Amino acid sequence: MSARGRARGGWQQADLPAAEDAGAWFAGRLPEGWFTGAPEVTCDRDEIVVVGELPGLGTEHPDTDAGRADRAAEEAGRIARFREETRERRIEIARQAESRYQRKVAWGVRLGDTSELFTTISVPVMTRLRQRERIVLDTLVDAGVARSRSDALSWSVRLVGEHADEWLAELRSAMARVEDLRSQGPSA
Repeated sequence: MSARGRARGGWQQADLPAAEDAGAWFAGRLPEGWFTGAPEVTCDRDEIVVVGELPGLGTEHPDTDAGRADRAAEEAGRIARFREETRERRIEIARQAESRYQRKVAWGVRLGDTSELFTTISVPVMTRLRQRERIVLDTLVDAGVARSRSDALSWSVRLVGEHADEWLAELRSAMARVEDLRSQGPSA
C-alpha cells in the first residue's frame, strides 16, 4: 500500500511519523546561544518550520526615520550573518530531523522588528472550485490583492487562519480526542 490512503474526509497521509515532540527535539538539539530561548516550531504534513529569536543588537538608534532605517539595516545584517555562519549546522540538524519526522525543515529568525524565513517549501494543493469560489479569487486578482488565483487562494487561507485561530484550536483538540478514542477501540 502506498503512503497515501483513502480515509473519511478525504486523502490522508498514512505512515507519517508523529511530530508532537518536534519542538522539544529541536530545543534539545540546537547549539546553545543560537536563540534567546526555545524556538517556535510548527509542523504540518509536509514541513517543519523552526523560528528562533536572535539576541538583541545592543545598539540604540534614535526614533527617527534615519534611526529606524539604521536599525532595520543592522537587523538585516545580523540575520544575514546568522544565516551564513550557521548554514552547515542547520543543514546537518535539518537532515537528522527530516530522517526522524519524514518532513522537510525550514528555518527562520526574528530580531527586533524584522522576521525572515529562510528557504520554505511551497506545496501544490489540488482543488476543484465551483464558479462562485473562482469569482471570489478572480475579484482578489482584479483588485490587485493577489497576482493569480493561486496567490488569492493562499491569501484567503492566511486570512481565515488569522481570524479562526480559536476555532481551529478547538477543531484540532476535537480531532486529537477522536484519535485517542479510535486508538482505544478494537483493532481491525
